[in-house]
Amino acid sequence: MDINRIKEFKRILIIRLSSLGDILLTTPFVRALKKFNPQLNIEFLLRLEYKDLLIKNPNINQLYFFTRNDFENLNLINKLRQQPFDLIIDLQNNLRSRGIISKLKGEKVKFDKKSFQKALLVKTKINLLRNSPPIPLRYAAVIDGIELDDYGLDLFTDREPSEEIKSKENLIGICPGARHFTKRWPLEYYIELSKILIQNKFDVVLFGGKIDKNICEQIKNEIPQAINLCNEDEILQTAADMKLCKAIVCNDSGLMHTASAVGTKLITIFGSSVKEFGFVPYNCKSLILENNSLSCRPCSHIGRESCPEKHFACMKEIKPEFVFNELIKFLKND
Repeated sequence: MDINRIKEFKRILIIRLSSLGDILLTTPFVRALKKFNPQLNIEFLLRLEYKDLLIKNPNINQLYFFTRNDFENLNLINKLRQQPFDLIIDLQNNLRSRGIISKLKGEKVKFDKKSFQKALLVKTKINLLRNSPPIPLRYAAVIDGIELDDYGLDLFTDREPSEEIKSKENLIGICPGARHFTKRWPLEYYIELSKILIQNKFDVVLFGGKIDKNICEQIKNEIPQAINLCNEDEILQTAADMKLCKAIVCNDSGLMHTASAVGTKLITIFGSSVKEFGFVPYNCKSLILENNSLSCRPCSHIGRESCPEKHFACMKEIKPEFVFNELIKFLKND
């Protein structure tokens, strides 16, 4: 699809149903489309549970919500089928999204997931993704000639920071969760890092969503001075609170992209995943810490529930003292 055709279009539907980080990574592309054609109506289909990611985005004219209710989804698709979309952009490109767009009218383009290259890297360690750009640029590649600006991700929030941290001036955010085990730096390491931070006059604030409650509570139990702001997936509140932090330390997770979107300095610890997959902090001040000495990485492009080699060296060999020292250097490089 050539970019000049975008000037002819009135309505575009973008489909990216999930998840947190993947949806935030679409926002530079959305911004570029709106900038190229300010009169364009950009409409977006996503899962209901992620609506807050885009609900205040000024570049999007209409949101549609996919739910876990088949009857509601049938009604939604019937409604979308009646809409005169000029172009439908599938940035999910899986069985579900392909099933949806097959029922809709309009020209269609799809995101290249590079599934073969990812599988080859995981299974054989043959790396055809070495020079592959980050995901926002790969999303944008569905339109030939479109250029992204130099800004990062967009996440707009109107929330006030939580009272517990408003007066704090030396906050370090900790995001200890991730959906899969092999993407989580060990709990005991986060506890040790938090203790070192507090000993060095930093205030520690814990961030997470519903699936992270247990791990955040365990850290809080070990370190009563930590401020636990883990919540019920209230991403707009988390975003507002992250803005007050000097830096965030996290895993390769959706909250990594949340911190990226609000412009907070960011240290990410990569375990089973690698930068070549493209899901990295985008256009923000960030540092990725990873163990590049292992021949078993990556063992998955999504994450696993256990280490297939049983040693989990990708995470265990990245020690808390090392992360603290890297954080101090990172904070000084302003």
